Amino acid sequence: MKLKSVLLGAVAATALAPAAFAERGSDGHVNVIYWQAPSILNPYLSSGTKDIEASSLVIEPLGRYDPDGALVPYLAAEIPTVENGGVSADLTSITWKIKDGLKWSDGTALTSADVKFTADYCMDPEGGCAQLAKFEGVSSIDVIDDLTVKVTFSEPKPNPYGPFMGGQSPILQKAQFENCTGAKAPECTDANFGPIGTGPFVVTDFRPNDVISMKANENYRDPAKPAFATLTFKGGGDATAAGRAVLETGEFDYAWNLQLAPDVIANMEKGGKGKVVAAFGSLVERIEMNMTDPSPSLPEGERSTAKHPHPALSELAVRKALSMAIDRELLVEVGYGKAGRATCNLVPAPAIYASDNTDCMTQDIEGAKALLEEAGWKVGADGIREKNGVKLSLLYQTSTNAVRQDFQALIKQWWSEIGVETELRNISASVFFGGDPGSPDTFQRFYADVEMYANNFDGTDPESYLAQHTCEKAPKPESQWQGENINRFCDPEYDKLVAEMGKTGVLSERGALGKKLNEMLTKESYVVVPLVDRGRVSAHSNTLGGVQLNTWDSELWNAADWYRIK
Repeated sequence: MKLKSVLLGAVAATALAPAAFAERGSDGHVNVIYWQAPSILNPYLSSGTKDIEASSLVIEPLGRYDPDGALVPYLAAEIPTVENGGVSADLTSITWKIKDGLKWSDGTALTSADVKFTADYCMDPEGGCAQLAKFEGVSSIDVIDDLTVKVTFSEPKPNPYGPFMGGQSPILQKAQFENCTGAKAPECTDANFGPIGTGPFVVTDFRPNDVISMKANENYRDPAKPAFATLTFKGGGDATAAGRAVLETGEFDYAWNLQLAPDVIANMEKGGKGKVVAAFGSLVERIEMNMTDPSPSLPEGERSTAKHPHPALSELAVRKALSMAIDRELLVEVGYGKAGRATCNLVPAPAIYASDNTDCMTQDIEGAKALLEEAGWKVGADGIREKNGVKLSLLYQTSTNAVRQDFQALIKQWWSEIGVETELRNISASVFFGGDPGSPDTFQRFYADVEMYANNFDGTDPESYLAQHTCEKAPKPESQWQGENINRFCDPEYDKLVAEMGKTGVLSERGALGKKLNEMLTKESYVVVPLVDRGRVSAHSNTLGGVQLNTWDSELWNAADWYRIK
């Protein structure tokens, strides 16, 4: 079965939720809390989920994925397919038609020139675009007319929905950003903090790592939406405080990512002010191994770069032993309960792409010790293994969060049992997941040996997600430390398979390639060490209507449809 007859035709036929209101702004104010505070509102300059989701209230893509993973048009008149002529029969191009009459929040017209500019902005080799994998295989972007833009690929692209689909690839206004390209991109603070958009809300004040104030977009395409006149997006604190603010005190209407122990969430829900919503998607908590040396003894600009391979983690035996020492089932029990599942896969879903890899599921302390011994890592007088004068001593960093700190403590203990010394560091999530090229503490900069976090991909096809690990996408000083290949993994064979997946149309063959790429990262090289397939858990107040939890796109994907239940 060909993907073009399955995926390309699988466009949602159902309408979005019917409006429960008839006048824009009639429901007053809504409060949203993300305990990871946004640091920027330009997702092309940050891989942080909190930045991508906050910006989705303001700037939008041509199409989105609904809660079932189906493609739905947003700024586009329809989703292009082979059947409707929007995707060429040879799968080398996709032509998007923008809805007529759309305006930016400043009242000017949205045109195909803005769409082309967005692609050029991200693909600028000096720009360090955080979403470059979305544009994998694009050879040109051509403006056909004011409302039509054509994306051409260098080879047939059975899944052409990388560019401009989902919250990770929204449209930027050319007039606002045209002097902010390349190396200048991070310098345009006003644009990056207050993008002009087509979404339901407009930024009125942005205090990075703290709070965003918004108001209804007077030029939004539906005159009855949004129902809320103003919105406060509060960032910071912790998951516990965020959960309480919705479920117990009712101060806020929506709380994102309640990464808390299951009994804690259950007790909060007894407060009676709100409801917990949960669903599984592609969110995986994992450990990333740094394949380069982050040592502060190296010159600045060379730390965590390909110029210096990691003195210990470059060895497969070390990475594999670290994985073998972990008890994933206990991590699930401690941190997530029914909202988590132990996994060995970076891509746990959809099923066609999920490998049957279960090699990591059983903890094997003795096996890990034997592996290190065989590789020449001997236990010293202090109990720490060493080889050729290098001690097996690791800096393990993650964001500040109770569950993550519990994981760190457990993993440090298990690693100590195999002779590995571990120093723990936790960093404020607002900083860790931020895009500040000057900060030494971001997860992209990766000034540590190993780090732990979770993210996921837009939609139900992992092609762009897996393409993030190709050689050229490693963050480095020349790209303002942006890039999706966080662990600096580089394997020409992996790159070849990514290219092959990009032009493979048979769904079963795509599934096989996805599984193979996943296993190259997790089972063969252990540069990514998956821990838990996490369910998305959030909460909303009993008086907030229209919420549809979406694990395939931004959780705020349909905020225009939210309303107050009287």
